[in-house]
Amino acid sequence: MLSAEIRDLAARRHAVILAHNYCRGEVQDVADFTGDSLELARKAVEVKADVIVFCGVYFMAETAKILNPSRMVLIPDPSAGCPMADMVTAEQLRELKARHPGAKAVCYVNSTAEVKAECDICVTSGNAEKVMATFPSEQEILFVPDQHLGGHIAGMLGREYTLWPGYCPTHAALTARAIDEARRLHPGAPVLVHPECARDVREAADERLSTGGMCRYARESSAKEIVVGTETGILHRLRKENPGKSFYPASERLVCPNMKKNTLENLRDSLREMKTEVVVPDAIAEHARRAISAMLAVG
Repeated sequence: MLSAEIRDLAARRHAVILAHNYCRGEVQDVADFTGDSLELARKAVEVKADVIVFCGVYFMAETAKILNPSRMVLIPDPSAGCPMADMVTAEQLRELKARHPGAKAVCYVNSTAEVKAECDICVTSGNAEKVMATFPSEQEILFVPDQHLGGHIAGMLGREYTLWPGYCPTHAALTARAIDEARRLHPGAPVLVHPECARDVREAADERLSTGGMCRYARESSAKEIVVGTETGILHRLRKENPGKSFYPASERLVCPNMKKNTLENLRDSLREMKTEVVVPDAIAEHARRAISAMLAVG
């Protein structure tokens, strides 16, 4: 059985397998830890394994490597990228900073190592409000690359940020009309959406939560039916952890093709052949580590 072979290889390689909530269900099941970006960033610091195999997209594996410079970090498919992360480059961010002297540069963790290296601090969808609340109200903020998460947090804190016009193509596929249709099909079910969604979608929902926040909500809520507006991979974990409840996608279109590039087959091959290793140049990693560590220090 492929899952058993993967677990055997992981044991022989002294490897830990981390999987994002958006991965295929069978990949989540074989992983040692499954979580959102914040949970996995914290776990990457805590694990004692010699090798980290990251089932997610490339910037996540980069983050794990930045936090663990002495460990080998592998990604099953190096072509699993993030379109949002590619929407801003380090050069573009430097140009933006030059036009706003004195501003603090904040990046969503969904960004490249080079962009993180240009920033003062990172945030995830799970901790953005807490991290951003640490800045004085008069501090000018440049927020990259996700305009929707940045706008969401700015609104919650009653502030204005300079927002980079980036976005997640998967979450952009969710519309307010789809939310209305989900409410019609599942009357009374609370609707949860990710803060990467557009403003009208966020306003149409009951809660705006990271995937980790959605998992907590599902555990704690008395609701027996919940509509979920994020990448459909999360449904596997929600159903697994809450067998007495029903979860419905807000739209069947919410599928990230890059997350689905992680399969049992290439995970096995990654462990068998010790490929593909993630490498971050020392100079970039050092500066990016400061931004990530500053985020983790907030708690």
